[in-house]
Amino acid sequence: MKNKVLIGVFIFITGISSAFANDNEEVNGRVVSSFNKEFAGAQNVQWVITKEFVKATFTLNEQVVYAYYGQQGNLMGVTRNILSGQLPISLLTDFKKNYSNYWITDLFEMAVNSENAYYMTVEDSDHKIVLKSNGTIGWDVFKKERKQNL
Repeated sequence: MKNKVLIGVFIFITGISSAFANDNEEVNGRVVSSFNKEFAGAQNVQWVITKEFVKATFTLNEQVVYAYYGQQGNLMGVTRNILSGQLPISLLTDFKKNYSNYWITDLFEMAVNSENAYYMTVEDSDHKIVLKSNGTIGWDVFKKERKQNL
């Protein structure tokens, strides 16, 4: 249950984190130390500090990665944008079978406590749906909204 709450929080926070960033603060030493241990070789590190977490955006192995830390230096989770071809085959097959009329507008992988989940935003002319992977079996609807037709 705790992981489900964290994942939901990450999705919400990822979208609004830059709006509440405090560029005048320095990153806590515990966070920097933990980051350096976890992501040796990271390049182009940029930090965003909020009341709830510290977000590091960086490049690792030519991939942009986002790591979220608590103020005490604990790694809360890691996300990265991916291409549909990087999904497990079963998830890609299920998407093509059940959502063939939709196009993908966002897709990322999230790792929290050695568990991976995938989130995909898909759209058609009337709806925008956020799907969350159900293990590697298939997709569950995480959020669905009807588009406003102008």
